[in-house]
Amino acid sequence: MQANIYLNFNGDCEEAFRFYEKTFGAKIEGMGTFEGSPAAGQVPADWRKKIIHAWLTVGNTMILASDAPPERYEQPKGMNVSLSVDTPGEAEQIFAELSEKGLVRMPMAQTFFARRFGMVVDRFGIPWMVICQSVA
Repeated sequence: MQANIYLNFNGDCEEAFRFYEKTFGAKIEGMGTFEGSPAAGQVPADWRKKIIHAWLTVGNTMILASDAPPERYEQPKGMNVSLSVDTPGEAEQIFAELSEKGLVRMPMAQTFFARRFGMVVDRFGIPWMVICQSVA
C-alpha cells in the first residue's frame, strides 16, 4: 500500500506543477486536460484546457493533482505538504522559492527538533512545511 498526496488547484495546476518541477528538481510524469476526456462536458468551455489529472515525482513520492471546477474548489485547510530535505541550504532555497508571492506562516529557522524548519502557503494556495531534520 502507498499513500500519495492529491492536490486540487483553482485553475492553475499546470503552472503550479511546472513551478514545483523546477523548485524541487522533480519530474512531471503526466498531465492531461479535461478536453478529450469523458468529463469535458461537465466543465465550462473555458475550463476544458485545465488539468483533469497530473502527477509529479518528488524524490520517492508522487504528488497527484487536478484543477477543481470553480464551483467545487476549496482552498486546502487543516493540512500541510511536508518536504524533508537533506541540508539546511536546500531547505532555505526551497522555502525562499515557495515564499515568493506566498504567505509565510513560520519563517525558516533552526528549532529544537530540526536544523531548519519553516511553514508557507505558496502562491497557488498550497500549505507547505519544509524541514531539514536534526542529526541524531
